[in-house]
Amino acid sequence: MARLLPGTRALRTLEAAARHLNFTRAADELGLTPAAVSHQIKEIEDQLGIVLFTRTSRTIRLTEAGAVLFEASADALDLLGRAVSRAHKMARGTAQLKVTLDAHFATKWLMRRVDNFRRHQPDIELRFDITYDVRDFERDDVDVGIRFGTGKYQGLCSHRLFDNVIIPVCSPALLKAGPPLKEPRDLFQHTLAHIVWARQGVTWPNWRMWMAAAGVDDFDDSRTVVFGNSSDAVQAALDGNAVALADFAMVANDLSEGRLVQPFALGIKVAPDFAYHLVYPQAAADDARIVAFRDWLLNEVHNPQPDPTRRNWDEL
Repeated sequence: MARLLPGTRALRTLEAAARHLNFTRAADELGLTPAAVSHQIKEIEDQLGIVLFTRTSRTIRLTEAGAVLFEASADALDLLGRAVSRAHKMARGTAQLKVTLDAHFATKWLMRRVDNFRRHQPDIELRFDITYDVRDFERDDVDVGIRFGTGKYQGLCSHRLFDNVIIPVCSPALLKAGPPLKEPRDLFQHTLAHIVWARQGVTWPNWRMWMAAAGVDDFDDSRTVVFGNSSDAVQAALDGNAVALADFAMVANDLSEGRLVQPFALGIKVAPDFAYHLVYPQAAADDARIVAFRDWLLNEVHNPQPDPTRRNWDEL
Protein backbone atom coordinates (compact mmCIF):
# COMPACT_ATOMS: atom_id res chain seq x y z
CA MET A 1 0.00 0.00 0.00
CA ALA A 2 2.85 2.42 0.82
CA ARG A 3 4.08 2.10 -2.77
CA LEU A 4 0.67 3.32 -3.98
CA LEU A 5 0.81 6.57 -2.03
CA PRO A 6 1.92 9.63 -4.02
CA GLY A 7 4.96 11.52 -2.76
CA THR A 8 4.81 14.95 -1.13
CA ARG A 9 5.59 16.77 -4.38
CA ALA A 10 2.78 14.95 -6.17
CA LEU A 11 0.37 15.73 -3.34
CA ARG A 12 1.25 19.44 -3.57
CA THR A 13 0.53 19.36 -7.29
CA LEU A 14 -2.76 17.55 -6.76
CA GLU A 15 -3.81 19.96 -4.00
CA ALA A 16 -2.99 23.07 -6.05
CA ALA A 17 -4.68 21.77 -9.20
CA ALA A 18 -7.80 20.74 -7.29
CA ARG A 19 -7.98 24.02 -5.40
CA HIS A 20 -7.66 26.15 -8.53
CA LEU A 21 -9.40 23.74 -10.92
CA ASN A 22 -6.99 25.21 -13.43
CA PHE A 23 -3.63 23.70 -14.37
CA THR A 24 -2.20 27.06 -15.47
CA ARG A 25 -2.91 28.78 -12.16
CA ALA A 26 -1.62 25.75 -10.26
CA ALA A 27 1.55 25.83 -12.37
CA ASP A 28 2.09 29.52 -11.60
CA GLU A 29 1.79 28.81 -7.88
CA LEU A 30 4.15 25.84 -7.97
CA GLY A 31 6.72 27.30 -10.37
CA LEU A 32 6.00 24.67 -13.02
CA THR A 33 4.63 24.66 -16.55
CA PRO A 34 0.96 23.70 -17.15
CA ALA A 35 2.21 20.71 -19.11
CA ALA A 36 4.27 19.56 -16.10
CA VAL A 37 1.23 19.84 -13.83
CA SER A 38 -0.91 17.88 -16.27
CA HIS A 39 1.82 15.22 -16.55
CA GLN A 40 2.13 14.86 -12.76
CA ILE A 41 -1.64 14.53 -12.36
CA LYS A 42 -1.67 11.81 -15.05
CA GLU A 43 1.15 9.99 -13.24
CA ILE A 44 -0.83 10.06 -9.96
CA GLU A 45 -3.93 8.74 -11.73
CA ASP A 46 -1.91 5.95 -13.37
CA GLN A 47 -0.19 5.10 -10.08
CA LEU A 48 -3.48 4.86 -8.17
CA GLY A 49 -5.60 3.52 -11.01
CA ILE A 50 -8.17 6.25 -10.30
CA VAL A 51 -9.45 9.11 -12.44
CA LEU A 52 -9.14 12.30 -10.37
CA PHE A 53 -10.21 14.94 -12.89
CA THR A 54 -12.61 15.00 -15.79
CA ARG A 55 -11.25 17.17 -18.56
CA THR A 56 -12.94 19.04 -21.38
CA SER A 57 -11.35 21.36 -23.92
CA ARG A 58 -11.93 24.35 -21.62
CA THR A 59 -12.45 23.14 -18.05
CA ILE A 60 -11.46 20.50 -15.51
CA ARG A 61 -13.59 19.13 -12.69
CA LEU A 62 -12.85 16.84 -9.76
CA THR A 63 -14.38 13.40 -9.78
CA GLU A 64 -15.86 12.11 -6.52
CA ALA A 65 -12.69 10.15 -5.91
CA GLY A 66 -10.61 13.23 -6.75
CA ALA A 67 -12.54 15.30 -4.21
CA VAL A 68 -11.81 12.72 -1.49
CA LEU A 69 -8.08 12.75 -2.27
CA PHE A 70 -8.03 16.56 -2.55
CA GLU A 71 -9.43 16.94 0.97
CA ALA A 72 -7.04 14.31 2.34
CA SER A 73 -4.05 15.88 0.54
CA ALA A 74 -4.83 19.32 1.93
CA ASP A 75 -5.13 17.93 5.46
CA ALA A 76 -1.94 15.87 5.12
CA LEU A 77 0.12 18.77 3.77
CA ASP A 78 -1.19 21.08 6.48
CA LEU A 79 -0.37 18.55 9.21
CA LEU A 80 3.08 17.92 7.76
CA GLY A 81 3.75 21.67 7.46
CA ARG A 82 2.90 22.23 11.10
CA ALA A 83 5.09 19.32 12.16
CA VAL A 84 8.03 20.64 10.13
CA SER A 85 7.59 24.06 11.74
CA ARG A 86 7.65 22.54 15.22
CA ALA A 87 10.70 20.48 14.29
CA HIS A 88 12.57 23.56 13.08
CA LYS A 89 11.78 25.40 16.30
CA MET A 90 12.92 22.44 18.38
CA ALA A 91 16.14 22.19 16.38
CA ARG A 92 16.86 25.89 16.94
CA GLY A 93 16.73 25.34 20.69
CA THR A 94 15.75 27.80 23.38
CA ALA A 95 18.55 30.30 22.82
CA GLN A 96 17.22 31.64 19.49
CA LEU A 97 14.21 33.85 18.86
CA LYS A 98 13.03 34.31 15.29
CA VAL A 99 11.20 37.54 14.48
CA THR A 100 9.18 38.07 11.29
CA LEU A 101 8.67 41.65 10.11
CA ASP A 102 8.63 43.77 6.97
CA ALA A 103 11.74 45.36 5.48
CA HIS A 104 10.66 48.94 6.17
CA PHE A 105 10.12 48.41 9.89
CA ALA A 106 13.31 46.37 10.09
CA THR A 107 15.62 48.92 8.46
CA LYS A 108 14.02 52.10 9.75
CA TRP A 109 13.26 51.12 13.32
CA LEU A 110 14.18 47.74 14.76
CA MET A 111 17.69 47.14 13.39
CA ARG A 112 18.86 50.44 14.87
CA ARG A 113 17.99 49.08 18.32
CA VAL A 114 19.08 45.45 18.08
CA ASP A 115 22.44 46.05 19.77
CA ASN A 116 20.60 47.48 22.74
CA PHE A 117 18.55 44.27 23.04
CA ARG A 118 21.70 42.15 22.82
CA ARG A 119 23.27 44.11 25.64
CA HIS A 120 20.21 43.51 27.81
CA GLN A 121 19.67 39.89 26.75
CA PRO A 122 23.04 38.41 25.74
CA ASP A 123 21.74 34.84 26.08
CA ILE A 124 19.06 35.30 23.38
CA GLU A 125 20.11 35.19 19.74
CA LEU A 126 17.76 37.10 17.45
CA ARG A 127 17.09 35.77 13.96
CA PHE A 128 15.02 37.68 11.41
CA ASP A 129 12.54 36.70 8.71
CA ILE A 130 12.26 39.84 6.55
CA THR A 131 9.12 39.69 4.44
CA TYR A 132 5.91 41.53 3.63
CA ASP A 133 4.05 38.20 3.74
CA VAL A 134 2.00 37.36 6.82
CA ARG A 135 3.50 34.28 8.42
CA ASP A 136 1.54 31.49 10.08
CA PHE A 137 3.04 30.74 13.49
CA GLU A 138 1.92 27.12 13.30
CA ARG A 139 3.29 26.48 9.80
CA ASP A 140 6.28 28.81 9.53
CA ASP A 141 9.53 28.78 11.47
CA VAL A 142 8.96 32.03 13.39
CA ASP A 143 8.31 32.84 17.05
CA VAL A 144 7.08 36.46 17.13
CA GLY A 145 6.05 38.98 14.52
CA ILE A 146 5.54 42.69 13.94
CA ARG A 147 2.47 43.31 11.81
CA PHE A 148 0.66 46.37 10.56
CA GLY A 149 -3.07 45.95 11.00
CA THR A 150 -5.89 46.03 13.50
CA GLY A 151 -4.17 43.79 16.05
CA LYS A 152 -7.21 41.50 16.18
CA TYR A 153 -5.77 38.11 15.31
CA GLN A 154 -7.39 34.91 16.50
CA GLY A 155 -5.18 32.87 18.78
CA LEU A 156 -2.51 35.56 19.03
CA CYS A 157 -1.47 38.00 21.75
CA SER A 158 -1.16 41.51 20.31
CA HIS A 159 0.52 44.65 21.66
CA ARG A 160 0.04 47.99 19.91
CA LEU A 161 3.37 49.72 19.36
CA PHE A 162 2.70 53.30 18.25
CA ASP A 163 0.34 55.47 16.25
CA ASN A 164 1.18 56.29 12.66
CA VAL A 165 1.45 60.01 11.86
CA ILE A 166 2.18 60.81 8.23
CA ILE A 167 4.37 63.87 7.61
CA PRO A 168 6.13 65.48 4.63
CA VAL A 169 9.91 64.95 4.47
CA CYS A 170 12.67 65.82 2.06
CA SER A 171 16.45 65.95 1.93
CA PRO A 172 18.33 69.07 3.11
CA ALA A 173 19.93 69.25 -0.35
CA LEU A 174 16.55 69.51 -2.07
CA LEU A 175 15.48 72.22 0.34
CA LYS A 176 18.62 74.25 -0.26
CA ALA A 177 18.44 73.88 -4.05
CA GLY A 178 14.87 75.19 -4.11
CA PRO A 179 12.32 76.17 -5.03
CA PRO A 180 11.81 77.31 -1.41
CA LEU A 181 9.13 75.82 0.82
CA LYS A 182 7.49 78.62 2.77
CA GLU A 183 3.85 77.52 2.48
CA PRO A 184 2.09 74.34 1.34
CA ARG A 185 1.43 75.67 -2.16
CA ASP A 186 5.18 75.85 -2.73
CA LEU A 187 5.11 72.06 -2.85
CA PHE A 188 3.50 72.41 -6.29
CA GLN A 189 6.99 73.19 -7.61
CA HIS A 190 8.40 69.85 -6.43
CA THR A 191 7.87 66.20 -7.25
CA LEU A 192 5.73 64.67 -4.52
CA ALA A 193 5.90 61.00 -3.53
CA HIS A 194 3.49 58.85 -1.55
CA ILE A 195 2.28 55.27 -1.35
CA VAL A 196 -1.06 53.71 -2.19
CA TRP A 197 -2.51 51.47 0.51
CA ALA A 198 -6.11 50.68 1.40
CA ARG A 199 -7.64 48.02 3.61
CA GLN A 200 -11.07 47.53 5.17
CA GLY A 201 -12.20 50.96 3.99
CA VAL A 202 -9.11 52.73 5.38
CA THR A 203 -6.83 54.66 2.99
CA TRP A 204 -3.22 55.53 3.80
CA PRO A 205 -2.85 59.35 3.70
CA ASN A 206 -1.79 60.65 0.29
CA TRP A 207 -0.87 64.11 -0.96
CA ARG A 208 -4.43 65.04 -1.87
CA MET A 209 -5.49 64.29 1.71
CA TRP A 210 -2.53 66.20 3.15
CA MET A 211 -3.21 69.23 0.95
CA ALA A 212 -6.86 69.22 1.96
CA ALA A 213 -5.83 69.21 5.62
CA ALA A 214 -3.48 72.12 4.86
CA GLY A 215 -6.35 74.12 3.35
CA VAL A 216 -5.31 73.65 -0.27
CA ASP A 217 -8.40 72.67 -2.26
CA ASP A 218 -7.11 72.99 -5.82
CA PHE A 219 -4.28 70.46 -5.66
CA ASP A 220 -3.32 68.82 -8.96
CA ASP A 221 -1.80 65.41 -8.26
CA SER A 222 -0.31 65.05 -11.76
CA ARG A 223 3.18 65.66 -10.31
CA THR A 224 2.91 62.94 -7.71
CA VAL A 225 4.90 59.72 -7.90
CA VAL A 226 3.16 56.69 -6.44
CA PHE A 227 5.13 53.85 -4.86
CA GLY A 228 4.05 50.42 -3.73
CA ASN A 229 5.83 50.52 -0.38
CA SER A 230 7.07 53.12 2.08
CA SER A 231 10.75 52.23 1.71
CA ASP A 232 10.83 53.38 -1.92
CA ALA A 233 9.00 56.64 -1.16
CA VAL A 234 11.40 57.47 1.69
CA GLN A 235 14.39 56.57 -0.47
CA ALA A 236 13.19 59.02 -3.12
CA ALA A 237 13.22 61.72 -0.44
CA LEU A 238 16.66 60.68 0.84
CA ASP A 239 18.03 60.80 -2.72
CA GLY A 240 16.76 64.36 -3.11
CA ASN A 241 14.34 63.44 -5.88
CA ALA A 242 11.04 64.19 -4.13
CA VAL A 243 9.20 65.43 -1.10
CA ALA A 244 7.62 62.29 0.37
CA LEU A 245 4.87 61.54 2.81
CA ALA A 246 6.32 59.23 5.45
CA ASP A 247 5.42 57.68 8.78
CA PHE A 248 7.09 59.79 11.48
CA ALA A 249 8.09 56.78 13.58
CA MET A 250 9.87 55.24 10.60
CA VAL A 251 11.88 58.38 9.70
CA ALA A 252 12.51 59.78 13.20
CA ASN A 253 16.18 58.77 13.09
CA ASP A 254 16.65 60.20 9.60
CA LEU A 255 15.20 63.47 10.90
CA SER A 256 17.23 63.57 14.11
CA GLU A 257 20.45 62.75 12.25
CA GLY A 258 19.85 65.31 9.53
CA ARG A 259 19.38 63.03 6.53
CA LEU A 260 15.80 64.28 6.19
CA VAL A 261 13.99 67.45 7.22
CA GLN A 262 10.33 68.15 7.81
CA PRO A 263 9.37 71.31 5.90
CA PHE A 264 5.88 71.60 7.43
CA ALA A 265 4.67 70.53 10.87
CA LEU A 266 1.29 69.26 9.67
CA GLY A 267 0.84 65.51 10.05
CA ILE A 268 -2.12 63.25 9.32
CA LYS A 269 -2.94 60.28 11.53
CA VAL A 270 -3.77 56.93 10.02
CA ALA A 271 -7.14 55.56 11.15
CA PRO A 272 -6.74 54.61 14.84
CA ASP A 273 -7.77 50.99 14.25
CA PHE A 274 -4.55 50.41 12.32
CA ALA A 275 -1.03 50.40 13.73
CA TYR A 276 2.07 48.26 14.10
CA HIS A 277 1.60 45.43 16.61
CA LEU A 278 3.86 42.89 18.24
CA VAL A 279 2.14 39.51 17.92
CA TYR A 280 2.84 35.95 19.07
CA PRO A 281 0.80 32.83 19.82
CA GLN A 282 -1.22 32.85 23.03
CA ALA A 283 0.10 29.35 23.72
CA ALA A 284 3.65 30.79 23.83
CA ALA A 285 2.84 33.78 26.05
CA ASP A 286 4.96 32.42 28.90
CA ASP A 287 8.00 31.65 26.75
CA ALA A 288 10.88 33.42 28.53
CA ARG A 289 12.44 34.53 25.22
CA ILE A 290 9.19 36.08 24.02
CA VAL A 291 8.58 37.75 27.39
CA ALA A 292 12.08 39.28 27.31
CA PHE A 293 11.67 40.54 23.74
CA ARG A 294 8.17 41.86 24.41
CA ASP A 295 9.19 43.77 27.54
CA TRP A 296 12.26 45.24 25.84
CA LEU A 297 10.36 46.26 22.70
CA LEU A 298 7.51 47.94 24.58
CA ASN A 299 10.01 49.81 26.72
CA GLU A 300 11.79 51.02 23.58
CA VAL A 301 8.47 52.23 22.18
CA HIS A 302 7.19 53.98 25.30
CA ASN A 303 10.50 55.14 26.79
CA PRO A 304 12.72 55.91 23.79
CA GLN A 305 16.28 57.04 24.28
CA PRO A 306 16.62 60.80 23.73
CA ASP A 307 17.62 61.77 20.20
CA PRO A 308 19.59 64.83 19.13
CA THR A 309 17.41 67.88 18.47
CA ARG A 310 15.67 67.33 15.16
CA ARG A 311 16.73 69.77 12.48
CA ASN A 312 13.98 71.73 10.84
CA TRP A 313 13.84 73.41 7.47
CA ASP A 314 14.13 76.95 8.81
CA GLU A 315 17.49 76.12 10.42
CA LEU A 316 19.15 75.57 7.06
